[in-house]
Amino acid sequence: MDKTSVIFGNEIDKKTIRKANKNKKKYIKKYGDDSNADYKIGFEPIKALDFINANNIVFKDNNEEFVKNPLIVGNIRMGFGHYRISIAIASCAKALGFNPVWLDLASFDSTGSKMIRYQNDLYSKASRISQKSKLFNKIVWEPLNRDGFKKLTYNANDQKASELLAPIFKNIPKDIPFVATHAWPSQGAIHGGMTHVVNAIPDNWPMALHLSEGAIHTVQTPFAYLGYKMLNGFDKKRILKGIPNDEIKMVGHYVDHELLVNLEEDNNYRLDRINNDKPLRFLLTVGGAGAGADLFLSMLEHLMPEIDAGRISLFINFGDHLTVYEYFKKNIKNFDEKSTKYFNEYDKLKEFVNKMNDTDVKGIHLIYNKDIFEAVYSTNLLMPKCDLLVTKPSELVFYPIPKLFMRHIGGHEVYGAIHGQEFGDATFECENKKSINIMLDRLIMDKGILIEMINNINKLKKMGYYDGGYECCKLAKEGLKRGK
Repeated sequence: MDKTSVIFGNEIDKKTIRKANKNKKKYIKKYGDDSNADYKIGFEPIKALDFINANNIVFKDNNEEFVKNPLIVGNIRMGFGHYRISIAIASCAKALGFNPVWLDLASFDSTGSKMIRYQNDLYSKASRISQKSKLFNKIVWEPLNRDGFKKLTYNANDQKASELLAPIFKNIPKDIPFVATHAWPSQGAIHGGMTHVVNAIPDNWPMALHLSEGAIHTVQTPFAYLGYKMLNGFDKKRILKGIPNDEIKMVGHYVDHELLVNLEEDNNYRLDRINNDKPLRFLLTVGGAGAGADLFLSMLEHLMPEIDAGRISLFINFGDHLTVYEYFKKNIKNFDEKSTKYFNEYDKLKEFVNKMNDTDVKGIHLIYNKDIFEAVYSTNLLMPKCDLLVTKPSELVFYPIPKLFMRHIGGHEVYGAIHGQEFGDATFECENKKSINIMLDRLIMDKGILIEMINNINKLKKMGYYDGGYECCKLAKEGLKRGK
């Protein structure tokens, strides 16, 4: 199924096609040709996601039968973002009566999976370098993320490489609803013959990287919709044919059902803490790539007097790595002694979170989980109970909690920050230590800012802006119906 030579009616030049074919052959030479493999499909429960009964697809000796009314959430481990969106989709699927099935294409011993892991390692390494080298960031990383991934020719190359993912789908029934939270699972599903595929695009900055012709493309904002609809700027030398109406939908933000069902009540607790001078709760998330340690350290040092005085309580989710934790311990005196740790104590964290509405929480609380699902979902557990999320403007841009944006990592994240600021539930992007600490002080001193963010979140909820996860699942069930 050729998706490289022509993309949405736009012909690709022969040089790019030759390069794409050469790139695919390179991966086959490196990882082997498994195009005729017969990978048997089985299932294992995901303990951390037992509240939605999610099962993980794994390779087995014999094929096992799918659960009734399944919906597959196709993803890859690339940082935490795509896993987090996948959990949101799975949660909404369960709320709609589906049985969510997890498919991480990077987790198998297959040629396509090894290709993904290789690409992900390069991306993570470059992300970390970009935080340490301003020159690399300016000359290489920013232009690549903003402009390089935007080119239509980039998608042509990716489409050819994603043909290597098709063998994984051999024993998966083709008409199961399938929602992908990265273009590779969507492309792989299309190459593998799946017929009800939704490509849930994560970013606000339109890029050809996220295209997957043959799927229904969903976006979270009107800005992204128009950019993808027209393929605006995807080729600077010509005006492109855009995505047909039936193949692109603006659905709203991808947010978990569990974060929405009691959102108004959570906001009332936030307003109570703000208006009655109770300790405010700040949540810092260390992403899957582990970048930004210096900025986190600066914030922590700046907030320490407020924490010691009992005006702020701080939660730090280190995810599934402790590099940043060791950095803090080395550079902050008595950091360990001042902190309460939940290291591989996920059940203990859940018990604590369940009691947070009934107490004025103080101090520093550190979270780490080796299990990737527990690492990601710990932030979800804490978001409803906290008053401010400090994060780079990645997938968390779209979540219903007041946010302070750190500097982006990769130019594509800039437009997520702009979206959050314009919708009124986030600060502008704070690019350095000084601007972040100024913003922290202002949020602590000026109650009106957080109150306005909370009020805007309530308005967005009423408008249905957080219903994107539900809409993706409904579209996947319906499937692509061209011309209707």
